[in-house]
Amino acid sequence: MQKPVQPQDLHAAPSRTGDDEEIDILALAGTVWRNKLSVFACAALVAALGYYRLVASVTPVYRAEAEMALQIDMPDMMNLQAVVSGLTGDEASINTEMSIITSGDLIGRLVDGLGLMRDPEFNGALPDPEARPGLLAGLGGLVRSWLPGGADPEEEALSPEEERRDVIDAVRGAIETESSYDTYVFTISATSEDPEKAALLANGLARLYRDDQIRLKVEATERAATWLSGRVGDLRAELDSRQNEIADLRARSALVSAESLEALNIQSIELGAELQEVRGRLERVGERLVALRAAESSGDVAAKAEAAEDGQLDAAAAALAATPADPEARERFDRRFAQVVLQAEAEIERGQEQAEELQQQSDDLSAQFQGQSADFQALLQLQQEAEATRVLYETFLSRLKEASVQEDIYQADSRILTEAIPGEQIAPRPARALALSLMIGLLLGAAVVIGRELLQKTFRSAEELERHTGRTVLGQVPRIPARARVDTIAYLASKPTSAAAEAIRNLRTSLLLSRIDSPPQVIMVTSSVPNEGKTTLAIALAQNLGGLGKRVLLVEGDIRRCTLQAYFRQDLARGGLVAAVAGRERLADAVLRPEGAGIDVLLGERRAEVNAADFFSSDGFQRMLNEARDRYDHVVIDTPPVLVVPDARVIGQAADAVLYVVRWDFTGRGLVEDGMRQFRSVNVPVTGLVLSRVDPKGMRRYGYGDRYGALVHYGRDYYEA
Repeated sequence: MQKPVQPQDLHAAPSRTGDDEEIDILALAGTVWRNKLSVFACAALVAALGYYRLVASVTPVYRAEAEMALQIDMPDMMNLQAVVSGLTGDEASINTEMSIITSGDLIGRLVDGLGLMRDPEFNGALPDPEARPGLLAGLGGLVRSWLPGGADPEEEALSPEEERRDVIDAVRGAIETESSYDTYVFTISATSEDPEKAALLANGLARLYRDDQIRLKVEATERAATWLSGRVGDLRAELDSRQNEIADLRARSALVSAESLEALNIQSIELGAELQEVRGRLERVGERLVALRAAESSGDVAAKAEAAEDGQLDAAAAALAATPADPEARERFDRRFAQVVLQAEAEIERGQEQAEELQQQSDDLSAQFQGQSADFQALLQLQQEAEATRVLYETFLSRLKEASVQEDIYQADSRILTEAIPGEQIAPRPARALALSLMIGLLLGAAVVIGRELLQKTFRSAEELERHTGRTVLGQVPRIPARARVDTIAYLASKPTSAAAEAIRNLRTSLLLSRIDSPPQVIMVTSSVPNEGKTTLAIALAQNLGGLGKRVLLVEGDIRRCTLQAYFRQDLARGGLVAAVAGRERLADAVLRPEGAGIDVLLGERRAEVNAADFFSSDGFQRMLNEARDRYDHVVIDTPPVLVVPDARVIGQAADAVLYVVRWDFTGRGLVEDGMRQFRSVNVPVTGLVLSRVDPKGMRRYGYGDRYGALVHYGRDYYEA
C-alpha cells in the first residue's frame, strides 16, 4: 500500500511587496484608454442629461446692461461744500456707490415702481399661471396632507413685509454692478426671463440711482437750511445779549480808557516806592533807638555819645570828660542824651504814622486798579465774544442764503451714458452646456473606471496571484463555453484541441512534473468559496489524466451538496461514496463509468445522519482511499470550499497534491489569504494555484493583453474553436 508523500512547504506565508500600495499613473491612464468605450458612453449619457437639464428644460434668461459714469468733484453752482459734499473718486467711494445701487432702499423703490410684487418671476408666493404642477410636487403635497398636523396654507402664508422682503432679495439677485478698471464708468446688469423686462430693470435702477443722488442732496440742503435758520436766530440773540452786557459794563464802570488804567498803575508804583523808602528810614531810626537804649543801660558816656551821633551831645561829652566832677556838666550831658532819645522815639512814631498813611493810600489805589482792571478785562472778553458771534452770524446767514438758492440748481454725481436695450440671452447656452456636460461625463466615466480599478481586490493575472500568495500558479484555465454543466464533458471530449482543453493539459503537465520522482496519485481540488469552478476543473483534470491511458477515479468529496451528477447525462442513481466507506458495497461496485468520459466516478451521497467532517476522518474513508490507490493510477477528489466547511482540511491530510482554485476577477484577496491560512493551520501544504474561468477578452480589457489573453490570441491557429 503506497503511503502519501507530502510535498515540502516552501512558502509558509504570503509574500507581498510594496508595489501593491503604489499607484501607477500610466497604468491608470492605460486602464481608462482600454475602457474608452465605457467612458465615452458615460460622457454621452451625461451630455444628453446635461443638455436636457441645462438647455431643453430650462427657461431662457436674458441680460440687459445700462452704462453710467460718475462725475467726480463736480463744482456746486453756489460753492456750498460746507453743506453738501460730492464724490471724492477714490476706490472706497466708488465701491460704496456700487453697494448703494443694490441697496434694499433703491431695490425696494424699484420693486414698488415697476409693480414687481405682482410678477411671479420674482414673487415666489404668487402662482405661475404657465407652470404645471409636477408629479413629485403633487405627491409631496398629497403626502403632507395625509401626515398628522399637515401644513396649513394659511399658517404658511407670508406676511406682506416678509413677501416684499423676499421680492427685494430676488430682484437684488438679478442685479449686478461692475466698474471699469481705471475709469469712473460702471454698468448695471439685470437678468430676467423676459428681455424687455431685463432692460426695464436696468434702466429703472439707473434712473432711480441718478435721481436719488439729487434727492439726497436736496434733502441734505433742506436739513442744512433748517439747521442754519435756527442757528442764525440763536446767534442773533446771542449777539444782542453780548452788546447789552458791554453797554451795561461801560455804564457802571468809571474807567475812561486803557491810558487811565495805565496812569493808576504808575501812581500805584510810585506810592509803593515812597512807602518802601519811609519803611527803610523807620527801620534805621529803630536801630538807632535800640543802640541808644543799649548805651543808656551801660552808663558809658562814650558809648552814649557814639550811639547818639549828635554834635551837642558830643560837646557835652567832651565837657564832661574835662570836668568829670562837675555836676552841671553831667546834667547837661544827661539832659541832652534824653532829648536825643526822645527825638528818636518821636521820629519813630511819626514814621509809623506816615507808613500807615502811605499803606492805606496804596491799598486804596490797588483796590481801585484791580477793580478797574477786572472791568476792563471783562469788557475786552465781552467785545471778543461779541465779535466772534457776529462773524458766525454773518457766515451762517450767508450759508443760509446760499442753501435757499441751491435747492433748485443741484446736479447728480452720475449720468447715464447708454440706456439698456432688450437683453440678449445668456442662459442656457447650448454649446457651452453641451461641452460642459461632455467634459463632466468624461471625468465621471474616467473616475468610475479608475475607482473600480483602485477598489479591485481580486486577481486578474497569475503574476498577481503568485505575488500575493507566494505560491506557484500551475495553470490558467479559460471559461469553458458550455451552456450547461451537462455539456462540459461533451465539449472537452469533442474539442480536445480547444483553448480550455490545452489549458487543462498544461495544468496536468505542471502538476505531474512538479515531482518527477513520485508524481502525485491522490489529487485534491478545492477553493475558497463556492462558484469558483473547482468541480468543473476536477472533472476536466480527471478526464485529461484518463486521456493518457491512466486509470483515473473522480471522487465527489462534497457530500453536502452532491452536484457532480449534474455534469453527466445518464442516470447514475446507485450507491456511492458513503456506501463504499461504510462497507455496504465494494469500491468496484460503487463506482460508475459515464459514457464518453473515460474515467470512473464515485458519487457522493447526501445523508442526514452522516457528519461530513467525521466521515472523512474515519478509518473507513482511509481504507477506501488506500484501496483506490491500489486500483487507480490517479484519484481526483472534488472537495467543498475550505472557508465554508472543514472537509477540505480533513481530506487534505491524505492527499498527495492540493490544487487551490481561484476564480479570475471574482475571488477576493482576503478570501484567498484566509483559505491558505486554514491549510497552514493543519500543516497541509498547497501544491499550487489554478486561476480558473479566465476571460481572455477581459484580460485584454484590463491591460493584460501581453499575458494569457495574448497567448490565446496568438495560439488561435493551434486551438480549436
